[in-house]
Amino acid sequence: MSLIRNLLAIIGLLAVIGVGYAAVKLAPYQAAFDSFDEKALDTYVEMAKGVVETGNAAEATVWKAKVKKGLSFDEVDETIKFVANEHNIKNVGELPLWKQVEAMTGKQQRIAKIYMYCNPLTAFKMMDYSDAYSAYLPCRVSLVEDKEGNLWIYTLNMDLMIHGGKELPPDLKKEALEVKAIMLDVLKRASSGDF
Repeated sequence: MSLIRNLLAIIGLLAVIGVGYAAVKLAPYQAAFDSFDEKALDTYVEMAKGVVETGNAAEATVWKAKVKKGLSFDEVDETIKFVANEHNIKNVGELPLWKQVEAMTGKQQRIAKIYMYCNPLTAFKMMDYSDAYSAYLPCRVSLVEDKEGNLWIYTLNMDLMIHGGKELPPDLKKEALEVKAIMLDVLKRASSGDF
């Protein structure tokens, strides 16, 4: 009985030491998180879950939707453009990546088209807040045929950009959330063929 009690005491002591050590090591991070957007911790937890589940950081930082069976590339392509136009977000470029690779290799490729959209006024406001946001511009939507022939739509998960640090100024946050809503609407409606 004495041996079990002593073992439990040692385990308890090690647990207390471990918690104390973790608290000391994590204290500076906790102070930083206290000044972050209220959704920052949830955003990082979701991203970490995505990395653990997929083993792929890129997968963990995007939103994606499988295109409804029966919809053709042309139908989805048209819907992406229609929904973006409906929201008055500017098409600032398209990259038919698969066609470029076919031209360079002479071999047929699976579909991979990247659309670039931007609200120039919001983009400049984001850059006025931090020039680093320029690396996230313009917003991208990708229409990709997977290796099994299924079409998927991808776009950047904007939550890290919006909620991942100190809270954005209210007006800028409102505009960023509006752009997020537009990108999610493009994703949802294009994947279901909903004009």
